Amino acid sequence: MEVIAIGSDHAAFELKENIREFLIESGYNVKDLGTDSSRSVDYPDFGIAVGECVAKGKCDRGIVICGTGIGISISANKVKGIRAASCSDPYSARLAREHNNANVLALGARIVAPEYARIIVKAWLDAQFLEGRHQKRIQKIARYESGDPNWKQ
Repeated sequence: MEVIAIGSDHAAFELKENIREFLIESGYNVKDLGTDSSRSVDYPDFGIAVGECVAKGKCDRGIVICGTGIGISISANKVKGIRAASCSDPYSARLAREHNNANVLALGARIVAPEYARIIVKAWLDAQFLEGRHQKRIQKIARYESGDPNWKQ
């Protein structure tokens, strides 16, 4: 069973709970990394926690949520090996997986309604990385990230 890590800040607590429930209903094993209330917290704590869970192989993929999805995606992307995509529609979510092999999906709780967020999550979860011409681009990113001076080759 695929393990999905999920984390959010206070602004997205309710949407996180909704998505967590949706994931469980859909048959996924969910690792909830917080937050656990609408009390004010810092989004980097949760974006990085989810990113590390995925990067270390403790989870297969991750979902991070804040007010816009932007700050928490930036935070997750600071973790080596993470390709977090902030998506507000199912088409972008599907392509983030198919073309960019996004291993973390970021959502904005103030941007998308809960039912629409479920549609976005489903599109991302159902999509598969297409490899082919996209693989070399992902490899370039990984080489740059690892400090390879010849990353463009």
